[in-house]
Amino acid sequence: MRFVKAFVKIEFDFFEKKYQEEFDKLGSESSDPIGQFIKLAKARGETKETDPVLLELLIALHRKIDELGAYIKNEKKNLLRLKFKSETEGLGFEYFKLKDNLLEKNKKYYGRFNLPVFPQRLVPVIFEGVEGNIAKIIHMHEKDQKDYNAFIMARERAIIREMRGKNE
Repeated sequence: MRFVKAFVKIEFDFFEKKYQEEFDKLGSESSDPIGQFIKLAKARGETKETDPVLLELLIALHRKIDELGAYIKNEKKNLLRLKFKSETEGLGFEYFKLKDNLLEKNKKYYGRFNLPVFPQRLVPVIFEGVEGNIAKIIHMHEKDQKDYNAFIMARERAIIREMRGKNE
């Protein structure tokens, strides 16, 4: 197991059926109305001449406006309360390492990473305890998996740049 030094907040609890429902719900949020509209426009080829970065920024802005509207209307996203809170000290492509020894070996857990990607969001994950502080990822939504892996690679590049800077 190889871990990249990364500090990401995570909440988790022992896996129960109610958590599967939240996992599915959070995964479908990536297909919100604006996300669906853009997905269909891409499928029809209507975004060929659009700058992908600009398009992503516009989508993020639209979602922020939706969040502000929900906040003003006092509409809250009701997430299930999770028993444990911790922070990772290392991330790997299939495993992650917590700062604290909170896991039981071979027990299944449901958790939510507060992944610092753009746009920042909660990433639901189902995992299994390997050791007291090491977990194996069992299931993550495809888009979340791509962003999680991209975050790990970005952290690796940043660490390499830091090391080069110290050696010069």
